[in-house]
Amino acid sequence: MRHEEKSLLSMKGIKKSFSNNHVLKGIDLDVVPGEVHVLLGENGAGKSTLIKILTGAYEKDEGEIYWEGQLVNINNPVDSMKLGIATIYQELNVIPQLKVYENIFLGRELKKGGKSSLLNQKEMKEQAKRYLQMLGQNPNLADRDLGELGIGQQQLVEIAKALTLDAKLIIMDEPTASLSGAEVEQLYKTVEGLTKKGIAIVFISHRLDEIKRMGDRITILRDGFKIETLPVKTTSTDKWIELMVGRALDEKYPKQSFVLGNEGFRVEDLKVKDSNHLLSFNVRYGEIVGIAGLVGAGRTELARAIFAADPKDKGKIFINGNEVTIKTPRDAIQAGIAFITEDRKNEGLLLDQPLDFNIALANMKSFRSGRLINLKKIKDTAKNYINELKVRPGNIELNARKLSGGNQQKVVIAKWLCTKAKVFIFDEPTRGIDVGAKVEVYRLMNQLVENGAIVLMISSDLPEILGMCDRVLVMSEGKITANLNRNEATQERIMKAATGAEEASGNLLKTATGG
Repeated sequence: MRHEEKSLLSMKGIKKSFSNNHVLKGIDLDVVPGEVHVLLGENGAGKSTLIKILTGAYEKDEGEIYWEGQLVNINNPVDSMKLGIATIYQELNVIPQLKVYENIFLGRELKKGGKSSLLNQKEMKEQAKRYLQMLGQNPNLADRDLGELGIGQQQLVEIAKALTLDAKLIIMDEPTASLSGAEVEQLYKTVEGLTKKGIAIVFISHRLDEIKRMGDRITILRDGFKIETLPVKTTSTDKWIELMVGRALDEKYPKQSFVLGNEGFRVEDLKVKDSNHLLSFNVRYGEIVGIAGLVGAGRTELARAIFAADPKDKGKIFINGNEVTIKTPRDAIQAGIAFITEDRKNEGLLLDQPLDFNIALANMKSFRSGRLINLKKIKDTAKNYINELKVRPGNIELNARKLSGGNQQKVVIAKWLCTKAKVFIFDEPTRGIDVGAKVEVYRLMNQLVENGAIVLMISSDLPEILGMCDRVLVMSEGKITANLNRNEATQERIMKAATGAEEASGNLLKTATGG
């Protein structure tokens, strides 16, 4: 470990409480220039709170912060930025109605020379193009409306925004959660280039393989305490998990195998709006079917069209062999379809409403007695799901906004379990969730299949797809390019199909059924 006098950042004895909830209980963190310092811990361990104190979003209750050896006070985000700290949050901080280049320079717009108050749009566009190109993106994206881009590309815009700052420390909170394939590789290269220039990276991730690849040191938090700081290269991931959760995890992907049954769900000739492709596939009872592909492949668009969150031009949907008419999300819910969206904050939850209301929201009619709502039944039902899914903190009267990302995701899942749905579409279900919580979600999927539900999982995490799915559909540019059984699916074959490299050969594309 390098000497403290060379530290860029030292946080000592940081404490923070919200009412009676003690979140940070005396955390120490030391970061040196040019290193990738990983923060690892279960959801609710205190990672996000620690980062928000460093960025000025929260005030610490106790403790000291040293920057380049000097004691500093960070009272607001401006103080943090002036020191040279840039942050890329897991939940995007963007304005969809603005252009990409306008988002990149938001709050730091470039002006024309002299005393002019006119914006130098040309220079902002040119700089935005350079940074987008650095991240492996088409520079012409700079002039697009941000809202036209998928979540993955929006995340890359956030990274480009951080790169435009003259930052000495960049905090990356789950930066690859929405990325896949080439985008992730490009981010790795970008981080390597930044650290060679002496820029420090605080990296928050639950993907142990990328931590092993990118990290120099790792600080593990548990229940608001710092447990240990370790060198990444010479310690095992099993050791990290044991320190993080306080116990050893037997299996990373606890996949269960069930006897295949009849077809339970079928999509036939579905045409997503503004697409030229017809999509057909089915899911049988007893299997988990994954949908893989690169960012922008059309996976989420397919799910949203099935659920009628977005319009479709044509197509039929069958449950248990019976065609169902779905023109609105209400129709989908009544038909027994649950859609666990990847964008939990904007589409999955009402953040300023309590947990019990969020859990009951999609099935409120079942809690009615005449014109009245049975509030006791809502609370009792919510308590059961919160206990079953281990939501922390488990106070049903707490607003969803107060929960960590992983616990928010558990509440979204609880909401759809409450509908007694037959078909569960999970879109990036473990995005931003720690290792322990991921295993809980996987076990829940097994339980759903065992209890006779249909499970369809969209994921950019190929090890997750391979670890949990019985069959993998691969999408590329809006069409299904492969249908791989568990015994023939590999990362290489999936990536080839995702890039269209083998589609023309006909080796991978079969009828997308479980025959």
